[in-house]
Amino acid sequence: MENSADAMPEGGTLTIRAYLSRDRQSVAVEVEDAGCGIPPEHVSQIYSPFFTTKPFGQGTGLGLPIVYGIVKMHHGAIQVKSEVGKGTTFTITLPVHLPKNAAQTPLAEDILLGE
Repeated sequence: MENSADAMPEGGTLTIRAYLSRDRQSVAVEVEDAGCGIPPEHVSQIYSPFFTTKPFGQGTGLGLPIVYGIVKMHHGAIQVKSEVGKGTTFTITLPVHLPKNAAQTPLAEDILLGE
């Protein structure tokens, strides 16, 4: 996820929570900051490789796309809620048990190499 110094240049609170779903089938991890937030026009692009709002040479735009790929490879989901001037919350949800057909899922190397 983003560097908290970038999201909260004036400082602030970073909160991490984890909880088990009511049906005990998934676990969620929330990472919440009280930073500057993400403008609505950028939210749809944050998981795109090389998308960055930072000046040239100060960011690659690969952090969130890598997190997104890792979460998907583990049969999970990632969501974002953000409000400019108030902060951002990322929620990662992962299954407690892998699906029965998980053995048929391509390995990370296969996905990265396009096989």
